[in-house]
Amino acid sequence: MLDPFVSKIEVPCGQERAFDVFIREMGSWWPLEKRSMSMKSGGPAKALNVDAQLGGRIVEIGHDGSEHHWGTITVFDPHDLVAMDFHMGMPPEQASLVEVRFTALDSGRTEVVLTQSNWEAFGDMAELLRGHYGSSWGLLFEEAYKNACAA
Repeated sequence: MLDPFVSKIEVPCGQERAFDVFIREMGSWWPLEKRSMSMKSGGPAKALNVDAQLGGRIVEIGHDGSEHHWGTITVFDPHDLVAMDFHMGMPPEQASLVEVRFTALDSGRTEVVLTQSNWEAFGDMAELLRGHYGSSWGLLFEEAYKNACAA
């Protein structure tokens, strides 16, 4: 069993804003030119759409109009917790679990903890994908998302 990947950051905005930027505005901060399924077929995605509700889907709209289902929201507790099965590029039955918890530190700062687990769902590729996702969250979560909260 592989340990979960955990990243803890402090963002320069209140808890409600931190939650909304993460899940409701994900398409505005996710660097599709660096991390999208469409990159495999020649160009960055056009958009990332998030249906921000329990059971909502996260869907990339490819440069050619194709849709790539990345995951489904499994817990939606504004403004404290959002969780999703996450299988970007994999079949839905091979999904990790991404949980993001938001804790107010004061009116202008929030601690945000992202935990990705259930690596076993990836079978023989579990260790490889844990390393890949772990390094990617630095760019995605610790940089792009954090910067979007500061805007």
